[in-house]
Amino acid sequence: MTASRLRAPIPALILATLGALAGTSPAVAAPARFKVATLAPQGSIWDGALRSMGARWARDTSERVSLTVFPGGVAGDESDIVRKMRIGQFQGAGLTSTGLAEIDPAFKLFEIPMQFSSWAELEAVISALEPEFDRRLADKGFVRVAWSHGGWVHLFSREPIRTLDDLKRQKLFVWAGADEQVQQWRKSGFQPVPLPATEVTLGFQTGLIDVVPTTPAAALSLQWYRQAPYMTALGLAPLVGAVVVRKDAWEKVSATDRELLIAAGRELEERLLGEVPKQDDESLAQMKARGLTVIELAADQRAAWTRAAESFAEEARVGTVPPDILSAARAKLAELAKAEESAP
Repeated sequence: MTASRLRAPIPALILATLGALAGTSPAVAAPARFKVATLAPQGSIWDGALRSMGARWARDTSERVSLTVFPGGVAGDESDIVRKMRIGQFQGAGLTSTGLAEIDPAFKLFEIPMQFSSWAELEAVISALEPEFDRRLADKGFVRVAWSHGGWVHLFSREPIRTLDDLKRQKLFVWAGADEQVQQWRKSGFQPVPLPATEVTLGFQTGLIDVVPTTPAAALSLQWYRQAPYMTALGLAPLVGAVVVRKDAWEKVSATDRELLIAAGRELEERLLGEVPKQDDESLAQMKARGLTVIELAADQRAAWTRAAESFAEEARVGTVPPDILSAARAKLAELAKAEESAP
């Protein structure tokens, strides 16, 4: 056998051996990439908090996990965002309670007017019900990474609103898709107009709506106060939200890295809890300097709003909010009230 005939098979043998070795090497997991959509305006505190969380995800996991934010409603209204998450177009979202309620009705708890009177009450109820909220999300294929706080919702309107009759004379923005809520408002004599949140400005410009319930920070950043230059000094509800991701995408991340992502989520929560109330105050001051009029309420007017809110809550008990969720929340609030009464 000649030397040339011996040499010929060697390259093929080497390649075959290398291929076999490559096939038995440990696989390197592809980076987990989360595309996260939100209505939060670009450059807002919520957009910034999401981006900061994403930067920490990348840093703490050595780029094994990344997060890209799509802000400002570029993915559509929250119902659109949830639908796009379900089909895998997005792996996550920063949602308000309205969007979360598209996933599970338990989150409608946070839409009952005047149920909470302070951040402390809200935090206590969230803490008590968190395991149940998370279980419900998991059953629907989602994981909560962090809670989000948007501020305290007030009525911004074309004309001053002091009484319920004042509100009934104006057309009220209600989130599109909130059919039960629309029926509740109509039954009580109001004029709800369901629209996507992305069309509020157009709604004002075309006369479709006269009133939008929103936070001072949102009213300023979205410039809604220009069409609605009156704010009623009555906190209707805290704007609660959460950052959620698809469960299947989450489970592709290692358990060790998941702990790092959750830690970054807690940092987002703490940042918003500290900064959002301050931003609401600063936003209100800026809008007042630019012509916003704050409508203060007399004691009897405030009492009338409270009675109406209690009636609204009773209707919610009948069919809007799951009974176990509403009962647990009310029990916690009653416990807090009792503790406050007995405090020295």
